[in-house]
Amino acid sequence: MHAQTPFADPACTTTRGLPALENKAARPDDAPVRSALDELAAAFAAFKETNDARIDQIEGRLGVDVVTEEKLARIDAALDAARTRLDRIALDRARPPLGQPDARETGAAHEHKAAFDLYVRAGESAGLKRLEAKALSAGSGPDGGYLVPDTIERTVLTRLGQVSPIRAIASVQQISGSQYKRAVSVGAPVTGWAAETAPRPETAAPALSEITFPAMELYAMPAATQTLLDDSVVDLDVWLSAEVETAFSEQEGVAFVSGNGASRPRGFLSYDTVANAAWVPGKLGTIATGAAGAFPSASPGDVLFDLIYGLRAAYRQNAGFVMNRRTQSAIRKFKDSEGNYLWQPPLAAGRAATLVGFPVTEAEAMPDLAKDSLSVAFGDFRRGYLVVDRTGMRVLRDPYSAKPYVLFYTTKRVGGGVQDFDAIKLLKFS
Repeated sequence: MHAQTPFADPACTTTRGLPALENKAARPDDAPVRSALDELAAAFAAFKETNDARIDQIEGRLGVDVVTEEKLARIDAALDAARTRLDRIALDRARPPLGQPDARETGAAHEHKAAFDLYVRAGESAGLKRLEAKALSAGSGPDGGYLVPDTIERTVLTRLGQVSPIRAIASVQQISGSQYKRAVSVGAPVTGWAAETAPRPETAAPALSEITFPAMELYAMPAATQTLLDDSVVDLDVWLSAEVETAFSEQEGVAFVSGNGASRPRGFLSYDTVANAAWVPGKLGTIATGAAGAFPSASPGDVLFDLIYGLRAAYRQNAGFVMNRRTQSAIRKFKDSEGNYLWQPPLAAGRAATLVGFPVTEAEAMPDLAKDSLSVAFGDFRRGYLVVDRTGMRVLRDPYSAKPYVLFYTTKRVGGGVQDFDAIKLLKFS
């Protein structure tokens, strides 16, 4: 490959190997982290050695040995497994503790929590009705239900920010209404220079457009046995938060990438696209690979640099890649002109793998490599994509539909969409 790696930051990554980990005070759970990091480093070293042998076979015109290909595939799978294990450990360490007292709780919050616990366990709703009537709650959904305590809602949103890949890198805005509107400029900014005492010439009126982000209803329906609900030792806050976290994160992961905006958020891949050289506001710019459904056979890593430089410098400072696991597996084999691998594993728990020095977010909802697919995104998603959360998560208890189980129809309202079309670029495999 002919491309260089000018973005690699020695403080966070290196293209010449793994630097020594920082020496910090040991934590009780440091052993599994160290073990996972060692396993990942060993897997990547084996991957590089086997891939180098594969490249030597290609350059020697002998053709790639089937045994080498199979070995590389096994090591690649082991590399993914080690990375998943490290991510899981990092997530468990970073998650807020469940079931712990919250210093922000007031007397009213304690009262709400007690009333909610009684409703979940026994179906007694009088306390919640009184509290919500007193608060003049406007959060009722079309199917009814009662607001969960603030502590549960905060915990679910915090944990979603760690397990939902696009939410973790996007901007998040909380609202109290059904939609969020913001005005954006569709032309050049109306500005000018003037001396301290010079008259200010009149400028043209700004060209503005309004973007609307409606909050759609997302639901989960965890089930519990009456025995579980009758057990006073079981913390139902913990149980409910854990049950809805996975369901919500999976649905969000798909919607924020490819959602069509009908009864769900609009994903960034659902917007119109245009070749980046002819980019216009309201569309996402694309860079073509020059090969249908694949990277170019010669210097495949070069198109990644085309994608990087297709983004304006102001956005590159906080930019990153988004792709799924299979696309990332193909990119792992790429080198620069000096023989350094462009992809590097994370150096610590809770940190992302890097590609040419930029973090890589793994989103399984991204498409696989195929003809005309948009399988790699690059940009500043904090400025480019907005997630809208309507305050108020609700629960409706249903002991009848699936007897002997009790269902808890849990809903939250969430929206999303692109807010800055110049902040995200896509690699098109065509």
